[in-house]
Amino acid sequence: MFDDKVLDCFVKNQLKLFPKEVVANRSEAADFLEECMATVVKGKNEVIEYFEEEGLDMSDGDILSAAEVFDVGDGRFLIVEA
Repeated sequence: MFDDKVLDCFVKNQLKLFPKEVVANRSEAADFLEECMATVVKGKNEVIEYFEEEGLDMSDGDILSAAEVFDVGDGRFLIVEA
């Protein structure tokens, strides 16, 4: 479900959301993200839609800097709800 770019993004940036590392490599990241029911969306508008569906209203500036949102770097965003 998660490609290498998404997994690498999470492994590298996991401390944005968690106080200590929760995964050490891609394999652990894949398992962890599936267990958390993380999702990958295309673009900022889909991030906003995701949070609106969850009942959260965040301003555009706040949404991409939220701890749960990881910028994959290719226009996609990984959303991890801890």
